[in-house]
Amino acid sequence: MSPLHVRAQTGEVAPFVLLPGDPGRAEYIAETFLEGVTTYNTYRSLLGFTGTYKGLRVSVQTTGMGCPSASIVAEELVQLGARVLVRVGTSGAVDPALSAADLLVVQGAVPLDGTTRQYLENRPYAPIPSWPVLRALERAAAASGEPYHVGLVATEDAFYATGPENARAWNRFGVMAFEMEAAALFLVAKMRGVHAGALLTVSNQIGDTEFVEESLLRRGVHRMIETALEGLVLLEGEV
Repeated sequence: MSPLHVRAQTGEVAPFVLLPGDPGRAEYIAETFLEGVTTYNTYRSLLGFTGTYKGLRVSVQTTGMGCPSASIVAEELVQLGARVLVRVGTSGAVDPALSAADLLVVQGAVPLDGTTRQYLENRPYAPIPSWPVLRALERAAAASGEPYHVGLVATEDAFYATGPENARAWNRFGVMAFEMEAAALFLVAKMRGVHAGALLTVSNQIGDTEFVEESLLRRGVHRMIETALEGLVLLEGEV
């Protein structure tokens, strides 16, 4: 019997999985980077595809927006045999050193969301990625020859609830950007005995009054995906 939301059968999901929030981005990854692609899920627009990248079998699975949806998807992917889960998404920067389309390798996630709080029954906790995944993503980013950052993010639930000044105040504690899924992904992976990491593209500085040029963001997203896939190739045989 398949899980409730990721309606795949055992064997259809690869051990290595990229997790974009956007179903359109999942399609883009499958069409642009993978060979021999098959579709294993369309339910609730949680699009899931499996193919190969440089001979490595890889799946791409939509998570939707926010920790509640991402945690459901992560739990069900583990049930289906996934061993490495890597979030690929966008983030709003609060560190002035970050610019639109910059690449950020996530070192840890401050859990401002409700999903991790419910799992933990209000225990304090520090969600961090798996070390082999963090190391592989950083190595892949370095090998690209392009600038990148490694640092903390904050994971929150309510996109419109946090004002720019409140968000930027987190920078004094080392937070570089805000996003909506990493903390829950890291926690679920630790609980279920699998590996997880996150690689993000900066979409803007929180509080910007104008959107960045779409072509610039597309280039940043393309680079992020390529870097994440190269990181998975480096992980083959290590986890």
